[in-house]
Amino acid sequence: MEKKRILIIDDDTDLSAILSDMLENYGYETVCAETAQKAFSLLAETWHLLLLDINLPDSTGFSLCKELRRVSNVPILFASARTSETDRITGFEIGGDDYLPKPYSLKELLVRVNALIRRAYGSAAQEKIISFGRIRVNLTARSVTKNDLPISLSLREFDLLAYLCEHKNIAIPKDELLSGVWGAFCMVEPSTLTVHIRWLREKLEEDPANPRYIKTVYKIGYLLAVRSTEISNSKNT
Repeated sequence: MEKKRILIIDDDTDLSAILSDMLENYGYETVCAETAQKAFSLLAETWHLLLLDINLPDSTGFSLCKELRRVSNVPILFASARTSETDRITGFEIGGDDYLPKPYSLKELLVRVNALIRRAYGSAAQEKIISFGRIRVNLTARSVTKNDLPISLSLREFDLLAYLCEHKNIAIPKDELLSGVWGAFCMVEPSTLTVHIRWLREKLEEDPANPRYIKTVYKIGYLLAVRSTEISNSKNT
């Protein structure tokens, strides 16, 4: 099986060396870049995940992420000593898939890396597709189309949509969505969920301000509201 390649972008070269050794011990291939300039020179290569610090000597991880999201959906895991709610929300808003505050344990980092890799590249023997209205969600291929045109979602946006699809027409409490999508021990603020719901509406709804499918349930959470005549499921071996 092809080794998954991880680009570690951090100006702390000692930490990068430790992370590189640990990840390679678990079967990953890694390359380290201590500046944004070096990282940009490497981005033409194939990467399966970016481990990205925010504070870089010649730029910021936020700027690098914004540029990368113009052309790529490669999973991005922010790992930074900047731990404010504003920084974490910004990381998700610009396309980051996870945010791990420093200091962190190597075990937790490995668990998060494995989870992102599994979500992005895992395969299954059966294909499961849920369609409603003009939207088609392929849960196996992790792809979404609207009016037969592809819709670009971040990993977390897709995970959230998939969770809603799997529990369609059920009002799901916010804490259950946070636990089910971000993890049982996540430190994500409820506002992060609100932001991701807004993004999904902007990408999928005809009128995001008056959503037809992704509904807010007062004092509870959210639900994917679809009529039985709109739903079609497809499973192919």
